[in-house]
Amino acid sequence: MSKAIETPVSVPQTPAASNSASHEEITKKPTSWSNILVGAAIQTFEVSTLGQPFEVVKTHMAANRGDSIATSLKKTYARGGVSGFYQGLIPWAWIEASTKGGVLLFTSSEVDYRARVAGFSSSWAGLFGGVAGGVAQAYTTMGFCTFMKTVEVTRHKAADANMSTWRIAYDVFQREGIRGLNRGVSAVALRQMTNWGSRFGISRVTESIFRGKDTTRKLSNMERLASSAIGGALACWNQPLEVIRVEMQSQTKAADRPEKLNLFSTARYIYQKNGFLGFYRGVTPRIGLSIYLTVCMVFGGDSVKAYFDQSKKAKTQQ
Repeated sequence: MSKAIETPVSVPQTPAASNSASHEEITKKPTSWSNILVGAAIQTFEVSTLGQPFEVVKTHMAANRGDSIATSLKKTYARGGVSGFYQGLIPWAWIEASTKGGVLLFTSSEVDYRARVAGFSSSWAGLFGGVAGGVAQAYTTMGFCTFMKTVEVTRHKAADANMSTWRIAYDVFQREGIRGLNRGVSAVALRQMTNWGSRFGISRVTESIFRGKDTTRKLSNMERLASSAIGGALACWNQPLEVIRVEMQSQTKAADRPEKLNLFSTARYIYQKNGFLGFYRGVTPRIGLSIYLTVCMVFGGDSVKAYFDQSKKAKTQQ
């Protein structure tokens, strides 16, 4: 188990620390490999149950911006029955779920600590940590995985709908190299940095509201769940970036669709086709996905960690 720095650090006061309490000493929590493994297991469980159906419907609506939720559900079911809601699960969603949590935890905790040492409040430190963690996720593990998941959901609209995702990946690599397989990664990075920055920041603010004047009070499970759920739901304000990401990675071959898309040309194309509301297609299933992930991570994570802690204590007492 790797050990992190726990040396008390004096915190200089900066203008950004307007919300910081009178904490004069800050320590960084040691990295727990068991927590990383538990997080990977829970995220894999989450995506293997209701997470991937939310993801598939969200992606379908972002790619087919004229479809309602009911129409999206019907079309997804028509593509393959219940298994249609799990397109892209194996191996892409599993790879992403099992790796992105560790990347986020390592990066965000380090940046959060450095920000607090620099004198920023916990809310600002959480925002900075979330932004850095989201960017790290995008450029390490999520670019290729999100591309392949989107291929799975949208390839029925391509010229050869029977082509496997492996074949599509190979063809893209032959034509465009690694950059082609990471198509849309800039949108993924912007989505992740604004998503986790907002989620961490809003969750911290909500937690401070629950604590009130007693800033050291430990939150109950329901308060932690509510804080995380509120942070996750409100972080979906950046849905336009998700719609742009899906369009950039989609296998659609529409006649009026630009051949080479970037962030700006994709945004222009979406606006011309669907107007402003087109940027928020799929936001409802995304909010559902965020809340479900929160429930899994808060309640599931605490339950699993409590089980391991009790087992460890029982072994030491023997």
